[in-house]
Amino acid sequence: MPTEVLARYEFGKHRVTLRQARGTDVPALAALFGADPVSAARGDSGEGDLTDYEWAFAAVDADPAQLLVVAVEDPGPVVGTLQLSFLPGLARRGAWRGQIEAVHVAASQRGRGVGAWMIGWAVDESRRRGCGLVQLTSAVERTDAHRFYERLGFAASHVGFKLTF
Repeated sequence: MPTEVLARYEFGKHRVTLRQARGTDVPALAALFGADPVSAARGDSGEGDLTDYEWAFAAVDADPAQLLVVAVEDPGPVVGTLQLSFLPGLARRGAWRGQIEAVHVAASQRGRGVGAWMIGWAVDESRRRGCGLVQLTSAVERTDAHRFYERLGFAASHVGFKLTF
């Protein structure tokens, strides 16, 4: 079944399409996570049994408040991904939030504007769906990513905490 194209990006002779992820994208997504040293240190090897990824994909895909997208080089492989969640809240007079998670761009695409284009799309989609703000977190050791998000207009306004099990 064809998947709707959400956006297209062209830079020089390169074309990238943004679309909703499919179950058949799970191996490529796992490989993107595994290629990232920070994600790999957390257990995302990108190799072996993909059952956990497949289960998680099914849960995300079934939830209308979640949107997992992939950037695909035309023609070619998955070169980026992000998950966009839409969260209701009472604070800020009931403002909805767009939560951006798991942003990954293949090393071959970095510096070409693909990541900025993906984030811009996520911000626009959040606004289109009535969100009052967009938020994201980034691991403290990702200083390059922090500069990237700040260049896109995000402010490092909070300190995040996690409790991992």
